[in-house]
Amino acid sequence: MSKDRKQSDPGICQTIGNALALNGSFYETARNTPQNRRIALTIVILAAVAYALGSGVILLINRASYTLVLVAVLINALALVASYYFWTFTIWKVGHWMKSNAPTYGDLLSPIGFAYSPQVLNFLTLIPLLGRPIELILAVWSLLAAIVAVRQGLNISTPRAALICLLGWPLIQVAIGFVQVLQQEMVTSVAMR
Repeated sequence: MSKDRKQSDPGICQTIGNALALNGSFYETARNTPQNRRIALTIVILAAVAYALGSGVILLINRASYTLVLVAVLINALALVASYYFWTFTIWKVGHWMKSNAPTYGDLLSPIGFAYSPQVLNFLTLIPLLGRPIELILAVWSLLAAIVAVRQGLNISTPRAALICLLGWPLIQVAIGFVQVLQQEMVTSVAMR
């Protein structure tokens, strides 16, 4: 690979920085830059690992068994990755319904994956008493990033982009919350034995 090519390709840190800053022009060109799908998936996987490790450490602090922690970490990571594909799918479907020349599902994977950049900070949920508020702030930050990504990607107004993103986002938050409650119930039931 040439030196010029290496300098023109954004690295993962620069990509996360642009995504965290809600840089509209970055999201506009997100699907036009080579290798962005791989970088976006890497960001989603990093977010899943951060989320899973944060919840795993909390389970260890609560003296859950190693088997339960391992299962919970795996479920949390898979839930976050599944939420990425589900949310992209809902955005794609509603986007096609609202605008006939909307990008393909594959074209939306990169910008929505970049919108998961705030979730890379999910390990901060380990901070006592601030874990849940931090988790909610990161989720809203991801929502805002997705709104910018959809606005730029579909070339529509911000209110329309917000509507498209808000149709799938609450379902994801409920599903993630359900997984957390289920894990807490499992820890409680195992502790009572």
